[in-house]
Amino acid sequence: MYIQRNIEPEVLRSLKNNPVTAILGPRQCGKSTLARHIIESYSEEAIYLDLERPSDLRKLDDAEWFLHSQKDKLICLDEIQRKPELFPVILALTDDWGDNGHFLILGSASRDLIKQSSESLAGRISYKRLNPFQWTEIQLKTTIEEYLSRGGFPRSLLTKSESDSFEWREDFITTYLERDLLLWSGFSPGTMRRLWQMLANLNGQLINFSALGSALGVSHTTVRNYTELLAATFMVQLLPPLLTNTHKRLVKTPKIYLIDPGIANALLGIRNFVELAGHPTMGALWECNVLTNLDTAFPQCQFYFYRTSKGEEIDFVIESNNKLFAIESKASVSPHLSKGTYTAINDLNPALTIVIAPVIKGWPINEKTIVANISEAIQILSEEI
Repeated sequence: MYIQRNIEPEVLRSLKNNPVTAILGPRQCGKSTLARHIIESYSEEAIYLDLERPSDLRKLDDAEWFLHSQKDKLICLDEIQRKPELFPVILALTDDWGDNGHFLILGSASRDLIKQSSESLAGRISYKRLNPFQWTEIQLKTTIEEYLSRGGFPRSLLTKSESDSFEWREDFITTYLERDLLLWSGFSPGTMRRLWQMLANLNGQLINFSALGSALGVSHTTVRNYTELLAATFMVQLLPPLLTNTHKRLVKTPKIYLIDPGIANALLGIRNFVELAGHPTMGALWECNVLTNLDTAFPQCQFYFYRTSKGEEIDFVIESNNKLFAIESKASVSPHLSKGTYTAINDLNPALTIVIAPVIKGWPINEKTIVANISEAIQILSEEI
């Protein structure tokens, strides 16, 4: 069963307008499924190569010859980070061919980690980000409780039983640690697992590399490098603070979020919503869920948080077209804002404040502040941004 992904129209437009289109995102988030669906419906002939498959890799022993022989097709290269030496070949071929829609490349690492793409294909490539399922893509297929406990990875969310979902996420974590990390030298799977588990407990909090290093028995530089690898392979997100002139002392340390609440639950040993509902990390996981959905819906925007030294805080601040939008996440069907949050809102004077909660239908608090569920919030912001 194929479920329409929100970025599919963007990818199709990009193929018409660019020689190379890249879809980047975490492993198992649906990149290959999306690419195969695009290939099936594409007006031109296409070829798909999975670079994790030895038989497909052998076809690229003489990559320039083979790819040149496929000139009139859309060439899809999956898991491109496993053969980054292809980028100079792609550059030469796209410059020789001259028109658009030649390559669709998929990768499970950021463009900064796949350095060759940004260096070799500048001006010829368009990047599209695919995350695990956004709530608006899957809301007719599941409940918000199941989505929050299982996360948005397709094979976790759509499997029949809670035990199968949990087992898949445990296997995903092990595969990432014991196989995917082998691409990047100098990393210990054991240390990375312990760090990842600690970050799951610190989800939504300020990150302290020195304290984490002390707890793990490694240097703060090692912790920073490990965290940057997790971020570059789309497992975590570092959220920067908004540093603006409010004449107040502001927190300048970034916050850390896991990109998927289901993976966070697996790292914490939380198997289902019943266990999650009474867990101390419930609020942080809802916050993680809100950030991932908004970041996926509005990739063109800048996301921050705002916090003063006195603890006056806004969970997320979205900056777009010189306007600020304040977002508070509340894991409650009867949310309310604290005095500190109202003070922070007054500091920033955002164009709109949205309190995102697991409510069936939202309501206004005042003229510039509303409560909304995730779908309503995305719709409202789409009209404002």
